[in-house]
Amino acid sequence: MDNIQNLKTEIISSIDNAGDLKALDDIRVSALGKKGKITDMMKSLGSLSVEEKKEAGKTLNILKGEVAKAIEAKKVTLEEKALNDKLLNEKIDVTLPVREEIQGRIHPISQVIDEICTIFGEMGFERKDGPSIEDDFHNFTALNLPANHPARQMQDTFYLPNKKDGSTEIEDSNVLRTQTSCVQIRTMQNEEPPIKIIAPGRVYRSDYDATHTPMFHQVEGLVIDKKSNMSDLKGVLNEFLKQFFEIDGDIPMRFRPSYFPFTEPSAEVDIGCSKKGGELKIGAGDDWLEILGCGMVNPAVLKNVGIDPDVYQGYAFGMGIDRLAMLKYGIPDLRTFFETDMRWLKHYGFVPLDIPSVTNGLSSNGGNARWNLHYLG
Repeated sequence: MDNIQNLKTEIISSIDNAGDLKALDDIRVSALGKKGKITDMMKSLGSLSVEEKKEAGKTLNILKGEVAKAIEAKKVTLEEKALNDKLLNEKIDVTLPVREEIQGRIHPISQVIDEICTIFGEMGFERKDGPSIEDDFHNFTALNLPANHPARQMQDTFYLPNKKDGSTEIEDSNVLRTQTSCVQIRTMQNEEPPIKIIAPGRVYRSDYDATHTPMFHQVEGLVIDKKSNMSDLKGVLNEFLKQFFEIDGDIPMRFRPSYFPFTEPSAEVDIGCSKKGGELKIGAGDDWLEILGCGMVNPAVLKNVGIDPDVYQGYAFGMGIDRLAMLKYGIPDLRTFFETDMRWLKHYGFVPLDIPSVTNGLSSNGGNARWNLHYLG
């Protein structure tokens, strides 16, 4: 028994004095391993009498448990110490200036979204977001798109399998949203008019070339009240385009009759530009550039979301954020937005903390804005 007590004192002392995890593991092996001291004593129990064996075995098992517990407690302490030492040795002084060659840049898409939200925010629009995966009702039916509308077809829309066997049935499938109009529907379902929102975000369509990608960005706006009309819509869009393209004075703008299932009447909006010499200059000239679509909200859409079209009316508009970025900052190929090329981002990106402001200028402090842009076609 004295030997067991002496062994306990020796092992516990060595555990307390272990300086690192390797030393602690060596102690564990020397005490509890196949050839460890406690293991050897357990093997020697066979030479004892029955009573001695019973008492010594009990004592050794208690010792074994105490040693294992002491090793585990010491391990926790040493692991915490090792982590603290590592953090101390690897810490970075974040107050040091960033080296220019590794300085981050704000992506043009993020910049343009901030610019759009800043402008419409000054007009009283509230930003709304929604899910990327939508059901048929919110993405199509509520927006007055009939079952045979071309936009529902597989070549335009990413349908998600919803059956255990992986099959897809168009009439009840979930989809990757094809426009952010879904956010307008959800807002009208959950809020009482008046409503005045914009909904920027990613959308998805099955297309890929220099001016189309499977994932891109849109912003859509919606106003629902008792008095809004096309004149209000024109004034809002005219003010937005002037501020976004940072044009002093009036910007030439025309409405062309068009068709969208969710608005009636509907219009395409063009802005004045010049394409002389292969350069695109927005705001002046003899040419026109299509920029967005808009119209008065179709009464059928209002009925679909439980709003009385005899009491309320409204207007909606939508535009491609990526296209706006291409036009404003002279970016010729949409696909480069998503290629994670750091050289491209350094050229077209914006310096962090240059936050867009209507009063101080949206892009005057960052990026590579070009006001005489190469014509994008």
